[in-house]
Amino acid sequence: MSAADTAQTPPISCLPDLGRKTLVMGILNVTPDSFSDGGNFDGLETALAHAEVLIAEGADIIDIGGESTRPGATAVAADEEIRRIEPIVRAVAARTAIPISIDTYKAATADVALTAGAKIVNDVWGLQRDPDIAAVAAAHGAPVIVMHNRTEIDGSIDIIEDMKAFFARSVEIALKAGIPERHIILDPGVGFGKTFPQHLQAVGRLPEIRTLGFPILIGTSRKSLLGILADHKLEPKDRLYGTIASNVAAIMLGADIVRVHDVRAHVEAARVAEAIMKAGLSTSGLTTSGLGGTR
Repeated sequence: MSAADTAQTPPISCLPDLGRKTLVMGILNVTPDSFSDGGNFDGLETALAHAEVLIAEGADIIDIGGESTRPGATAVAADEEIRRIEPIVRAVAARTAIPISIDTYKAATADVALTAGAKIVNDVWGLQRDPDIAAVAAAHGAPVIVMHNRTEIDGSIDIIEDMKAFFARSVEIALKAGIPERHIILDPGVGFGKTFPQHLQAVGRLPEIRTLGFPILIGTSRKSLLGILADHKLEPKDRLYGTIASNVAAIMLGADIVRVHDVRAHVEAARVAEAIMKAGLSTSGLTTSGLGGTR
């Protein structure tokens, strides 16, 4: 499936602009311990208020998570994760037509969230941690975002080749469960299971991941590698400029979706990047096929 095909026939009904422009996914963590905004939006009213901000700023997707997946975070049981996310997913879904993705690797949580109004499953373990999550997504007709992850960091490997093998397993699991190929989105997993150079390669070598033929989501927002590149003393909330730079680079290398805390800044950055790309390609006589969309 080429980017040109994606642009002509949107592969996911709840994301009609996928492949036509860069989509901006706004993060809504309803957790007490997420690395950047833990505890800020873990009540119903504060979560709804932040969802309204994300919507007003132009989010194309709202990603709701009830368990921090940062390195070293305490694992959360499914019943507690469900307690956190279910009322918020239901309330946000009642207020907007913008699709909600549920950020979970647990089948039980995904099932509750999809029943409550979520449309997409965003799994940081690429359908490979809970054997039932792919079947849940298939039963609901939900697209899946499969993220590359590793239990151990290994600086000796070619991380892109590792991603390709990982994604092949994820795609096989999805297809066997009944998830159509057109409902699969890949996430290279910046910030997860990689060395610092491998995090950079996960963005810098995106064209190699694009050869797999699936839309790509990138999530660099406020992550520690940006602090390392800019200033170790920067708090996560102060890493906006680095986040924008990383996502503009990713867009120009073929990313279709960027997952961010700061929506408005990235909507504006994406439109500018797309306009520049389109102008450059049109004057050179090239097409945008393979660059993530028509731009």
